Amino acid sequence: MCMADPNMYLKIELPWNVLIPPENLDAKGLLLQRAVIIRLLEDFASRKATKDHGYFLALTTLNTIGEGKVRQESGGVLFPVVFNCITFKPFKGEVLKGVVNRVIKQGVFLSSGPTEKVFISATTMPDYQYVQGENPIFMNDNLSKIEKDVELRFMVIGTKWIENEREFQILGSLFGDCLGPV
Repeated sequence: MCMADPNMYLKIELPWNVLIPPENLDAKGLLLQRAVIIRLLEDFASRKATKDHGYFLALTTLNTIGEGKVRQESGGVLFPVVFNCITFKPFKGEVLKGVVNRVIKQGVFLSSGPTEKVFISATTMPDYQYVQGENPIFMNDNLSKIEKDVELRFMVIGTKWIENEREFQILGSLFGDCLGPV
């Protein structure tokens, strides 16, 4: 039985700094931990991804909240925190699943998990021929079709980090055992 590789998900521990604005500070400190957690979750969600760790999927545990330091210019307090999270990072040689978004003569575009930019070239789809029409497809001699909304199992043959978009581009292939429509 062929399955996608579970190693694309990473559990990592990260240090981070959380800035709490003055209006969110409580004199008694009772709501401070709550304010730190909420701000950490907001920052985590807006960060999206990094080149080293991949896409941030879930914050699992908050390990420590360090001593806060008052920022003179804003009056906010900066807290160092350490937390565990789950990330998704594609690696060359991994087998992933994705859903076809678009079919063109040169190949197919798909999304896989949080990665929206996956391309599989027609030259890396053995035995599949392009069939043009209103809804173009790739089809092989066994009448297996690759078309919009089809789930594909593919191998990652290359990745590229796009800094200004904070996301990865993936180049995939259907060369190999158990690859193709699921």
